[in-house]
Amino acid sequence: DVIKFWLGKGVDGFNFIAVKFLLEATHLRDEPQVNKSQNPESITAYSELYHDYTTTQVGMHDIIRSFRQTMDQYSSEPGRYRFMGSDSDEKEDIEATMMYYGTTFVQEADFPFNLHLINMKNLSGNSVSEAVNMWMKSMPEGKWPNWAVGSPNTARISSRFGSEYVRVINMLLLTLPGTPITYYGEEIGMENIASENVTSPEKSPMQWNNDLNAGFTKGNSSWIPVNSDYESVNAEVQMTRFNSTLNLYRELTLLRSSELPIHRGWMCSIWNDSDVFVYVRELDGLDSVFMMVLNFGQESTIDLKAIVPNLPSKAVVRLSTDFSNNGKAVDTTVIKTDTGEGLVLEYKTGKPVHNMEAFRENCFVAEKACYSSAFNLLYMNC
Repeated sequence: DVIKFWLGKGVDGFNFIAVKFLLEATHLRDEPQVNKSQNPESITAYSELYHDYTTTQVGMHDIIRSFRQTMDQYSSEPGRYRFMGSDSDEKEDIEATMMYYGTTFVQEADFPFNLHLINMKNLSGNSVSEAVNMWMKSMPEGKWPNWAVGSPNTARISSRFGSEYVRVINMLLLTLPGTPITYYGEEIGMENIASENVTSPEKSPMQWNNDLNAGFTKGNSSWIPVNSDYESVNAEVQMTRFNSTLNLYRELTLLRSSELPIHRGWMCSIWNDSDVFVYVRELDGLDSVFMMVLNFGQESTIDLKAIVPNLPSKAVVRLSTDFSNNGKAVDTTVIKTDTGEGLVLEYKTGKPVHNMEAFRENCFVAEKACYSSAFNLLYMNC
């Protein structure tokens, strides 16, 4: 009834969180202890029990399917598809998470919330590559991925990994296939507030401008304090700065919406090490390829032509985390990146990576599509 009420009001969809707690076992049996020799009276922490009777019970997925069926009833009108996401809250079990996509015959969520980039303990080219490839390899065929690097329950990128990596992480988020999910403030590089009296330092108000309370409220104060750096880190001031974090985010969004290979095409991982993660985005029928060279470690030099057969000797920097590099031609045998630098390289080829045997296991496509230059359209039956 709640779902129908809001769908009737015209909402575009729902994201259902903590769905694994929807059902509990009907009996009141104690849940198993992690440490069987521990005195039961001393158990105070959630992590000290296995939650076999209060999470992911038989029938839980039936409830989610019923949500989907209800939402589908409101999606019949052309152009009014109702989106459904779910937070599986399965941090370790990738197979359990993928169950929330449903099956070929019975759909559940459009996608379960992807926590793998958020849960990375250390930032490196290897760790990012592992998180991306794990999701893409585990995702059921034909389903749609999603990516998030921040949330209300996680330290902000700048505080978690360092301000020097904010730009390249946003470049990763907006050039991967699927739906990017941005926690407010990450597009301007906000940091956690430094306050001993606040339990949620990552939930400080959005920093809009350098007015009182960062333009978030006209009241005397906000419930959670505004970060003290708001006069220099805010949306208004970054709009006026040519090479700002916000303007990079805007350029990435524009690139994503205007280039078919980036929002619909193949994604192939071609290289990763402790510093860099390199992948391409390409689409059948187009000879234009985008190659992302993203540095999550220290200064690096890489010979991409030695890695990718038939790679042209020159590529153009379509977009860089440093705008002064935009439009420059680079030698693909010597691609240099500094700490936290990201490059979107563009080149033309008639031999895409996803057709190469050496990379086939690391190439993924969600909704396959091909481009027809004769009719200037996408078609599905490639």
